[in-house]
Amino acid sequence: MHLTRDEEKGLYGEYGEATSTAYRILVAIGEATDAEKLVPIKWAHVSGVNYNTIGDSGLEFLREISKDGKVRVNTSLNPMGFDRENLPELSPEFIEKQFEIASAYEKIGVTPTFSCIPYEILPIPQEGTQVSFAESSAAVLANSHLNIITNKESALSALASALTGKSPYSDLRIDENRSPMVEIVNETDLENELDYGLLGYFTGKTIQKSCTGICSISENTDMWSLKSLAAGIGTSGSCGMFQSKKPSRSLEKVNYGKKEMNETRDELNTSEDGQLITFGSPQLGFEEISKIQTLMDGKKFSKPCKIFCPKSVFCKAKQYGIIDSLQKSGVEFISDACTCLTPLINKKNYDSIITNSVKASYYMKTSNKVSVALKSLKSILKGYTV
Repeated sequence: MHLTRDEEKGLYGEYGEATSTAYRILVAIGEATDAEKLVPIKWAHVSGVNYNTIGDSGLEFLREISKDGKVRVNTSLNPMGFDRENLPELSPEFIEKQFEIASAYEKIGVTPTFSCIPYEILPIPQEGTQVSFAESSAAVLANSHLNIITNKESALSALASALTGKSPYSDLRIDENRSPMVEIVNETDLENELDYGLLGYFTGKTIQKSCTGICSISENTDMWSLKSLAAGIGTSGSCGMFQSKKPSRSLEKVNYGKKEMNETRDELNTSEDGQLITFGSPQLGFEEISKIQTLMDGKKFSKPCKIFCPKSVFCKAKQYGIIDSLQKSGVEFISDACTCLTPLINKKNYDSIITNSVKASYYMKTSNKVSVALKSLKSILKGYTV
């Protein structure tokens, strides 16, 4: 892989050990993916924040990186384990190490967004801009809807890109790889955000290629449904992009009908009911929280309900009185975290939850061993409010 003179200086340690480590990571990935060069990026979104997932080895790595590392591009940060301003009843060790992780990222210049929906809280760069997103649902949405370019990065590769401002020129960064390879022929009526999530999960699981085409998706699909579609794709496979318009050339076709939808739902739905309602995987944006308030119309939840959202979204909704209204309806808001990553929802505390998120359903089942009743937003509000 060709490196510029400046990149070689970085690789061989002229700009410090953290930069050298970052270049070694990128060169290794570049050689593994047949990249001919590195290309500049304008924005990195890094994951690997939750102590629950990165553990002591991840923390030690960040301690080393933060000794002399500095990000070279705007860099946002995925959710951590809990709300910084409302500390939960977790072990002092967990809380201490979680804050140390957050401090390490801030020391190297990362913006502490603690959000998996950076595209809803930060300015979107112009069309065609190269970025580096480690959050899988954000990466799929960036490529497919936001018209910016990224591969589905790992925590390490996105951090390396943040520290160098570069990324290997491979896979979805190359125009010819952004054309659909397979067409998903949707034969169902997509009535709500859950239906889009199920289609996405089926697509990601079925199409183990970089890009796919999905037909019969309206250009007016709302953001919640698009987020659910992208999260489903990002959760179940390696596919990093979809196209909503009909492909211009003949492709291999895979049908998605009622049978496939029901089979996908049966795989993810592991309980008829749950002890806790959760919304927010990916985290909810302002419009989604507003929608819940409108649909609630003053009613109260009959079971505990947690909504996960970015701190900035929480503060904006607070100004409009939406937070107070929903809190009166029984909602507990948790910022800086999301359903999938927080240690607050585990088998020790809950046998089962109710959610409209296929991503949360997958990770609750596989990582937290918690059963999930998978229902649409309107079904949840109809069945669990008084």
